[in-house]
Amino acid sequence: MRRIFFVRKTDGTGVVVDVRPDDRIPERDAETFAVTAAACEAAGWEYRRAGDLDPVLVANVRWLSRYRHRRCLVPGVAAVLLEAFAGGRGLFEGAELAGDRLRVLPVLFHLMWQRQLAADLTAPLGTSTVVHAGGSR
Repeated sequence: MRRIFFVRKTDGTGVVVDVRPDDRIPERDAETFAVTAAACEAAGWEYRRAGDLDPVLVANVRWLSRYRHRRCLVPGVAAVLLEAFAGGRGLFEGAELAGDRLRVLPVLFHLMWQRQLAADLTAPLGTSTVVHAGGSR
């Protein structure tokens, strides 16, 4: 299945992302991708083709997306978490510094979704996953 997404970047430029698993692209579709790329260029947009996605990355992003809603943000807890992870530490270790894990983890995952906290999402998220403040590392 082919999916096409349009992304507006923060600088206002557009990107078209054409997604189809690599093993599902017959040779004749190379021309379709070339035509799409040319149309994007004419419109002043960037064109990217994405193939197979890392299943661990997809699972982690899907998990974090559950915490994207603002209702998961508790400002006082968020401030403690940002400070706790300033130098990087294990997920549960930092969460416990901010209080009760059941109350803190939704806030932590929300901050990860917002990229205020970051971890290597190509490895399974777990209790000892190293989390850092300040976005991707």
